Amino acid sequence: MSDVITTTDTGVMTLRLNRPNKKNALTKAMYTALTNGLTLAAADDDIRAVIICAEGADFCAGNDIFDFAQDLALFQDETADHDDMPVFRFLKAITFFEKPLIAAVQGQAVGVGVTLLLHCDLVVAADDARLSLPFLKLGLVPEAGSTLLLPARIGHQRAFAWMALGEVIGAETAKDLGIVNAVVARDALDDVARQMSEKLIRLSPSSLRHTKAFMRDPEALWQVIRQEGAVFRKQLISPQAQAAFAAFLAR
Repeated sequence: MSDVITTTDTGVMTLRLNRPNKKNALTKAMYTALTNGLTLAAADDDIRAVIICAEGADFCAGNDIFDFAQDLALFQDETADHDDMPVFRFLKAITFFEKPLIAAVQGQAVGVGVTLLLHCDLVVAADDARLSLPFLKLGLVPEAGSTLLLPARIGHQRAFAWMALGEVIGAETAKDLGIVNAVVARDALDDVARQMSEKLIRLSPSSLRHTKAFMRDPEALWQVIRQEGAVFRKQLISPQAQAAFAAFLAR
């Protein structure tokens, strides 16, 4: 079975991460499947909203380090077309996606498992959700436009503290900060996300599209994502990042 299950029902596409034994850590193939789903949804007028959710105890533990390590040389190659790498194709697709995006989050959400939420229009979290941004602890920099989106959402001091200190925050704190809209019991998570989507698809598609467009500047955001990516790639060869990767791969 696919590591990303794509289903469509009554105008709503669901992209469900399906690698629970690996805490839904993202691989190149999963990024490609997510990109393909968003591209299909963008082109299909019958699809009015997209839900991103996950199977198992955790939403997403970030990038799969073993899969990621295979592309370290490509990341560091300044002559390569990095925009065409699966991760950047996904980030571009989610940045420019014009229809409503809803995320349903449970358990651990780490790294890109958090930063992708900043691209979503509505986020519902289970009461066991735990969000963390360990980039600086790994000698890296944040990605997915989070250096722009997160301070805009929660303020510079709180965003910097979360990124620099690497603390884990719970669902209620995330709600208080405005990162998630609602906190619900774990067994109600999928139902609440679906209810949110049903409210949205009753609205005018063009009104939703225009409203979202007024609230975002995807071109400017994409340039920040590319700038973050350039520094991220340079930081990959820092001693701290190299040590962190080596320690993980040696487990």
